[in-house]
Amino acid sequence: MTLNFDLNANYALEDERVLLRPLLESDFELLLPFATNEPDTWKYSYLSARGEDGMRRYIKDALDNKAAGKEYPFIVYDKQTQSYAGSTRFYDIQQNWQTMQLGYTWYGERFRGTGLNKHCKFLLLQLAFETLDAVRVEFRADARNDRSIAAMKSIGCVPEGILRNNMPLQEGGRRDSIVLSILKEEWDTGVKDLLKSKMEH
Repeated sequence: MTLNFDLNANYALEDERVLLRPLLESDFELLLPFATNEPDTWKYSYLSARGEDGMRRYIKDALDNKAAGKEYPFIVYDKQTQSYAGSTRFYDIQQNWQTMQLGYTWYGERFRGTGLNKHCKFLLLQLAFETLDAVRVEFRADARNDRSIAAMKSIGCVPEGILRNNMPLQEGGRRDSIVLSILKEEWDTGVKDLLKSKMEH
């Protein structure tokens, strides 16, 4: 078995709250306000989109990696406010292992804590496990990023451990990364229903 992931396909995901569609080069203008007005969004990110040049690099990197078969980036549209909210992507896509990572996720300040993330994660995990035949989806975060870690645990991610000193930081030094995951059988036997129930509140 391998992943059933066609990186050239147009995976558009939506429910009543959110639309995720493939990221395009032209989305630069839609995401630029976050890069210039909310620089702290990337405090814990390895790849910063701060400033105009940062956002340009961020989108180019995502699309270059998509073309290389390594990543699949999305732009996030919040139907509730009728505005673009941020970005997320699948990366480290291992077709033969049926695994991938879900990350590079960020939202503008006014979209955090609104329930938007749970809708995004539900659609992405449903795609991964029910369409793409993934057996494992992995998540990573800076071990200091309590907000992100709490959000991942709240949707059913299981912590696996800490990778010590595994990535350089933009401001110098290195970071520890926490690794979490959801397995296909966990999605089928509880995580999917857990996430559904959280989306209804």
